[in-house]
Amino acid sequence: MIELSNISKSYGFKELFTNLNFRLNSGNKLGFVGRNGSGKSTLFKLILGEEHQDDGTITIPKGYKIGALKQHLVFTEKTVREEGALALSEDDQYSVYKVEKILFGLGFTLEDLDKDPLSFSGGYQIRINLAKLLVTEPNLLLLDEPTNYLDILSLRWLSAFLKTFPGEVIIITHDRNFMDSVTTHTMGLVRRTLEIIPGSTHKFYAQLASNDEHFEKQKISQDKKRKELEEFIAKNKARASTAAQAQSKQKELDKMEDMSALKNDSDLSFDFNFKATPAKVLLDIKDVSFGYSSDNVLFKDISFTLEKGETLGIIGKNGKGKSTLLNVIAGELKQLSGKIEYNSSSTFGHFGQTNIDHLNPDNTIMDEVYVGNPRLAESSIRGISASMMFTGEDIKKKVGVLSGGEKSRVMLGKILAKDVNILFLDEPTNHLDMQSIDSLTKAIEKFDGSCIVVTHSEELLRRVCDRLIIFSKGGADYFDGGYDDFLERIGWEEEETEVKVKKAPKMNKKDAKKLRTSLLAERNKLRAPLKKKVDALEAEIEKIEDVIESEKHELIQASNSGDNKKVSEISKLIAEQEQKAEGKFAQLEVLQLEVDEITEEYDKKLENI
Repeated sequence: MIELSNISKSYGFKELFTNLNFRLNSGNKLGFVGRNGSGKSTLFKLILGEEHQDDGTITIPKGYKIGALKQHLVFTEKTVREEGALALSEDDQYSVYKVEKILFGLGFTLEDLDKDPLSFSGGYQIRINLAKLLVTEPNLLLLDEPTNYLDILSLRWLSAFLKTFPGEVIIITHDRNFMDSVTTHTMGLVRRTLEIIPGSTHKFYAQLASNDEHFEKQKISQDKKRKELEEFIAKNKARASTAAQAQSKQKELDKMEDMSALKNDSDLSFDFNFKATPAKVLLDIKDVSFGYSSDNVLFKDISFTLEKGETLGIIGKNGKGKSTLLNVIAGELKQLSGKIEYNSSSTFGHFGQTNIDHLNPDNTIMDEVYVGNPRLAESSIRGISASMMFTGEDIKKKVGVLSGGEKSRVMLGKILAKDVNILFLDEPTNHLDMQSIDSLTKAIEKFDGSCIVVTHSEELLRRVCDRLIIFSKGGADYFDGGYDDFLERIGWEEEETEVKVKKAPKMNKKDAKKLRTSLLAERNKLRAPLKKKVDALEAEIEKIEDVIESEKHELIQASNSGDNKKVSEISKLIAEQEQKAEGKFAQLEVLQLEVDEITEEYDKKLENI
């Protein structure tokens, strides 16, 4: 399989990774995580030979084929058949039937093969590119953000396809639910090196947190020891009787590994400001219809009320009118018919592509956040900007020079500055990494107001949405229930030929509360003996550290009195105790991991209630 040895890569003064090592084993399907800009896409380019590493070697077996599905879709031919044929080798260029066979397997009809690739939805364009990849019979698929711009149905199809792909896969995506549904392992670029574990992203980040905690404990212990050695050396190096011991301690100090403080990346921080309202119903939509002409009606007669504390999800395939509906409700577009009535105390914040386009390119980041709420003090504006990862001189950058992702963060900052009780969010997870998406999701969950969200993220839908508007072939319909309720009771009509996984019907609040109590009791019963052992180990470690502290005090006294025999005996005792403490720390790490796994398992069960 592919093997990377001691790979280093920098751009100018920015070091992406150093001495990176990795081996891809047969059948591995890896989810590749890491902060934006950490070097994930660059590593793909190194494997593909599109860029070259500064140091190290990349070994790829002879005859091992790599297929890459990149973020951007580019088509040059006029028909799907001709576009697919581009992937055929020179010796095989007339075997167009090979491409046709794969395209049929991916859901294309004979008539589709003569259509322009650009006439298809984003999901089917992805399938065209996949067909071009598969005709080359690759052993490995490298997928860089394949979920970008795909609707829910396309994401569900791609997930099912990758699960059955016979080769190896490495996926970069911000969609945690999609990644975990496909992969066998999670690999992450963390502090310029690679970490890899079997299992989901949740398990990966739990392991990372456990490792960091263990490192911090070791660092505290080492810093304490370093300080004691330095004090001993300073007191005794000038005395003839203790100079030898001081020199020995200096050698011990020199051999100590330098454990620098861990550096953690900045996180986006969301905390929407709720504007208090006595109203129960904040928004009332009555028989709303919209179209660009009487012959092109996107949706008609949509009715629903939005109560305080509720979240409504708008879902469906791309190009059906989801964002248009949100823009109509927000007043960006005028409805053909029907009424949109806000409570007099309702105030909304609107995040969407149309709003981002309204940002003033000549304003600084700070200026734009001020527009969100001119009454705020400069310190508050700086704080909001910092929560969107704009600090120092960055806040003086002009909006016109920012990337799409940075402009999205400015728009979110403007909404954070406002006092609102309704949020309109159109694909808010675009351009955000996993940690930022999780932070945003938690902010929506705890927001006291109401929210309407357009999203293709099934995880976000499951966590925040109480009701839905579903866009399908027949238009748009209101659904009184969450996303899992929809899949169970109705499902996607485009997936009628697929086998659906039956889920238990949603239970009432009384039963849900009863089950939650039962699960919590079960979780606590499993964790209790482990926690007891953890507490006992921590108490033992504390006692050992007290003994070490006492012995070191005696060591200093023995050294000062010139009792070399006692110095040797105490040094040996200290070494034994430190080794004993290390063993206890190792046991503690294993137990803590077991506790974390139980917690993760039951957190997922509780989320599904």
